[in-house]
Amino acid sequence: MAPKSALIIYAHQSLSSFNAAARDVAVQELKLQGYQVVVSDLYAMNFKANATRDDIIGDLKNSELFQYGEETMHAWMEGRLSKDIVAEQHKVKEAELIIFQFPLYWFSVPAIMKGWIDRVLSQGFAFTLEKMYDNGIFKDKKAMLSFTTGATQTMFQPDGINGDINVTLWPLQNGILHFCGFQVLAPQIFWSPAHCPPTARAAMLEGWQARLKRLLAEKPLTFAPWELFDLSFEGGFLLRPEVKEERATQPHGVTTGHHLGKPLPPDNQTRARTTEEEDPGCTK
Repeated sequence: MAPKSALIIYAHQSLSSFNAAARDVAVQELKLQGYQVVVSDLYAMNFKANATRDDIIGDLKNSELFQYGEETMHAWMEGRLSKDIVAEQHKVKEAELIIFQFPLYWFSVPAIMKGWIDRVLSQGFAFTLEKMYDNGIFKDKKAMLSFTTGATQTMFQPDGINGDINVTLWPLQNGILHFCGFQVLAPQIFWSPAHCPPTARAAMLEGWQARLKRLLAEKPLTFAPWELFDLSFEGGFLLRPEVKEERATQPHGVTTGHHLGKPLPPDNQTRARTTEEEDPGCTK
């Protein structure tokens, strides 16, 4: 029987960073659980972040108008993607669990990690028009974000100066991970470790280690299932009228993104719901 496999996509320049320590805790703990752990250290690899013509080997399908998504889809189908992309796609294919470890840059991932996402999660390999969201290609895999912030936790509260962290996470967790079908585990957020004393940083890492011991038993975050939508161009891919009618009496929107003009569901992108909290209109 093949060993369980985990992939850590890691983006930090310093060997002595808190992100490096968090990565090492994950590697050590997952190995203790019998995982084969692979780390893609993007800065050490000098991973190319920009998506360009060089990612396709051979002739283009349309040399007059270069469309990266279309060209890489055909190149993936025909085995003509660049070697570095193929190598990363193989790691993704083998992994049951993927952890993205990074410092939050401008409310998102560092550019080098965004480049990994743009280039590796190509159409055909990571999604198709028929296979996305809860019917996505990676629906049998789990993925999560693990990141540090410069800001304190209160700054990312709904009434904090940076706004609700759930809104910040929606494009990453719904627009990338859930879009590709991943079962998205709640993020591991290390709040402002650079401004914490050593004892607090050590406690953060101990908490991460403890969580990793039970990580695979966690419920994923909940998202709106595509059965709620009219999946046609005529219907505009909108929530079906009967769904809107059913939700009219609910105190919150369906998800952070599908708020329907109502208050956001509390902690929709930061905490998995308990059985008692489950919304029958949402999916994992």
